Amino acid sequence: MAENTDTASETAPADIAADPAAPLATTETAAPAVTAPAVTAPGTGDAPVPRATSNRSTTPASTAFSDFVSTNWADREEVDPPARAQAPFAADRRRRLSALHVGTRLVIPAGRLKQRSNDTDFPFRAHSAFAHLTGWGADSEPGAVLVLEPVAGESAADGSAHAATLYFRERAGRDSDEFYANAEIGEFWIGPRPSLRQVAADLGIATAPLADVDAAIAAGGPVRVIREADPALAARVDEARAAATADDDASDQDPADGDALLARDASELRLVKDDYEIAQMREAVDTTGRGFSDVIADMPAVVAHARGERVVEGVFNARARADGNAVGYDTIAASGPHACILHWTRNDGRVVPGDLILIDAGVELDSLYTADITRTLPVSGTFTDVQREVYEAVREAADAALAIVRPGIRFREVHAAAMQVIARKVADWGMLPVTAEEALEADNQHHRRYMVHGTSHHLGLDVHDCAQARRDMYIDGIVEAGMVFTIEPGLYFQPDDLTAPERFRGIGVRIEDDILVTRDGAENLSAGIPRTADEVEAWMAGRA
Repeated sequence: MAENTDTASETAPADIAADPAAPLATTETAAPAVTAPAVTAPGTGDAPVPRATSNRSTTPASTAFSDFVSTNWADREEVDPPARAQAPFAADRRRRLSALHVGTRLVIPAGRLKQRSNDTDFPFRAHSAFAHLTGWGADSEPGAVLVLEPVAGESAADGSAHAATLYFRERAGRDSDEFYANAEIGEFWIGPRPSLRQVAADLGIATAPLADVDAAIAAGGPVRVIREADPALAARVDEARAAATADDDASDQDPADGDALLARDASELRLVKDDYEIAQMREAVDTTGRGFSDVIADMPAVVAHARGERVVEGVFNARARADGNAVGYDTIAASGPHACILHWTRNDGRVVPGDLILIDAGVELDSLYTADITRTLPVSGTFTDVQREVYEAVREAADAALAIVRPGIRFREVHAAAMQVIARKVADWGMLPVTAEEALEADNQHHRRYMVHGTSHHLGLDVHDCAQARRDMYIDGIVEAGMVFTIEPGLYFQPDDLTAPERFRGIGVRIEDDILVTRDGAENLSAGIPRTADEVEAWMAGRA
């Protein structure tokens, strides 16, 4: 998905300077979310308590009811699950992060529920650093906190310089009011929740009650926290720092800098994917391909509806929910001239025969890894001559970028290869006031009028992954085997752009694939999703 530098899911590093020749970031926008009101319960590690509903509550408060509802329940069979497949990989990630922060306590929160309206929340989605370091995905608990405690004198049993403990709020007992009266955590409301022991077995991490996390944070010595994941918890870390002695703080003269280092290192840890992550990316891409096929199969219904773009969004979302966790970002279903709007997520327009529809969508799995695929389809099933001309120009740019991917190149070279084709095409069409070669100079960049976004971004737990990595590790970094990133050139000719030939105006095309860097080259993980003009037409023809 094409992305603006200000819309990545993590805060971009502050050291990025303007560079007219560099790829801008690339096109998803996360759904807006407002932090839920800070309602806390003393002694629970700042866990949520129910929001005010007393003006409509009918929940009994009598002793008779409390005594009755808390008794005569069958014993639960408590079975410890086997460790999930990701557990050893998450342990290795913790070891690598630990080695970068020896002697410092590390606090990685999952984050909290975010309010949608009044007492309803958005579905919970843990912060990506937390998911990466614990292996806890869609089933993670709001408010959970991973603490890596420095081990004095010797390494932990797993060879790490830290001992990991996962703090979360255990389920409410059946003898508590929360069991039936607390819509945030009560079993009557949200179903059974795991025990500390079950989560420890599942993730291979020691667990402790959330109520104990404040004591762990305030245990003395330097501490660093992923601030953006849970600002309320970060504030409590700040309070603990302020109360610490000067000796405790000696190794962290500027705590804010230490926090930024932790966020940076956690982000850079995701630049190269391990075997588990690569398998998840393959599955996410394959599931996304099925979602695109679903949309094509439903194209008659899409065309028939007054808001056909919404139908596209809904059909894809059904696949994402059925075979994954959710969509990895807001789906772009941009028909006709809407395809020229990079962040078109309103999706409220008609899908008209004869037009193109640009669909930028990705399935997020239960592990929280997401694909990011764009295909531009002819609504009628076949491209017009002009549409095909633009489409194949974009494909040529994508192929040129893919052809150079291998370990050892710089990441920015991928974008440069695509821009060589884009500049030449728009120059050949008479759109530039200079030659293609002159346009490609850093001080010119005229061709970027028709593609203002970048060609590539890293992909993984975040659709715009590794966003806090240093510039010299990202855009100026060396490509390594195991990296996964997009290649997504496009051409967008606005309906009112007088520099574009009239036949092109209102046409927007993007082709986006997910690329795995191998030891000797690259693999297009989404190669099985039709991408040439002929393949797309055959795909559309087989929808019946």
